[in-house]
Amino acid sequence: MTKEEEDNNYSTIKASKKKSVIITLATVLMFAAVMVFAIYEGTKNTVTMIANGEKEEVKTHAETVGAFLAEQEIKVGQDDYLSHTAEASIDKDIVIEWTEADQFTITVDGKPTSAWTTSNTVEDILAKADVEITEHDKVTPALNEEVDANTAISVEKAYEVTILDGLEEKKVWSTSTTVADFLKQHKITLSDLDRVEKDMDELILPGSEVKVVRVEKVTDVVEDSVKFAKETKKDSSLLKGSEKVVQKGEEGLVEKTYEVVMENGKEVKRELKGEKVIKEAKKQVVAVGTKTVVASVSRGTDTKAAAPAPKKAAASQPAATSTKTTKTAAPAQSSEPSSSREFYVSATAYTASCTGCSGITATGINLLANPHLKVIAVDPSVIPLGSKVWVEGYGHAIAGDTGGAIKGNKIDIFMPDRSAALAFGRKQVKIKILD
Repeated sequence: MTKEEEDNNYSTIKASKKKSVIITLATVLMFAAVMVFAIYEGTKNTVTMIANGEKEEVKTHAETVGAFLAEQEIKVGQDDYLSHTAEASIDKDIVIEWTEADQFTITVDGKPTSAWTTSNTVEDILAKADVEITEHDKVTPALNEEVDANTAISVEKAYEVTILDGLEEKKVWSTSTTVADFLKQHKITLSDLDRVEKDMDELILPGSEVKVVRVEKVTDVVEDSVKFAKETKKDSSLLKGSEKVVQKGEEGLVEKTYEVVMENGKEVKRELKGEKVIKEAKKQVVAVGTKTVVASVSRGTDTKAAAPAPKKAAASQPAATSTKTTKTAAPAQSSEPSSSREFYVSATAYTASCTGCSGITATGINLLANPHLKVIAVDPSVIPLGSKVWVEGYGHAIAGDTGGAIKGNKIDIFMPDRSAALAFGRKQVKIKILD
């Protein structure tokens, strides 16, 4: 082998050894790198990250939750949900949950507002928005429903409304609705006759008053008396001015049926529907006297006074009492007769020549034409008209007149002139009924 060949062979062996060393060194370095990487990875903590419901496991050397989130480029908002605080340490495997808040729109009585929250129930969203809800408020959707950010939430706040249902008054809560819906909401039913004093499509506003008038029709049967008719007949056997009941009247009886309309228990209309006679009325017949009387003149002289029928019966009027003394001859008197009935009466005097007087007595005696007749005015229930009497201090006379003020044991004595009547005044006298 030549020297040149030996040199070439040596170079080849040397190169082969160098290459082998390089490969070995590379292998060692690679192994070392793998070991370092394995050791590095082996010292990482495992974080189970649940982000908006999606789960992922992440290895990290981050020491705190905040550092880990920054490492993952996650920015947590103030309304977001984070299961740990940012300062919480990561020294072992951990589960971190993060939910990003959504913005929800809420309308309260027509005014919009909003709230950021991770909850999706209506009740929680309203609580986040600081909207207080009472049991009477109307919330759409319902409080327990789950919604998303695209759902519109509406709140109508309730207010007090007065219901006058018949005679009952009460306060209730309502939201903006029509009268018809309001009645349905509060279970107020109406009959065919009942009415509401508002239009059914009218809106119920705060402070409203809804008045329900309860109407009913009832039948009322009553018995009414029927007044009897009066019939008068002339009777020449009775003194003029006196009356006698020939047939006593009796009231009838009728049954009346009414349809009565009641509003809130009070009668507002009554309509007669029918009548039925239960008992017929019986008329009263009264005989009216037409007989005139004959009176005697004073001092025993008999004079007949035919009395014409008066157009208007004139009652006696007592003459006004006077303090002036008038000298007048006392009326002629006859001796006191005997009688089975006598008593004392309060006597006054009157004249036929007063203003407005006709001079005709209740029994038809014309006193102006016969000024010397002895006539007294009496209460017919005490002394019957036409009775012949004797009056102390006056003499024989006839009860031929009446007077508005002559009631009970009172008489009014006829005097021919005013001065005599004034002089008589008022006194107690004895009277006797002669027939």
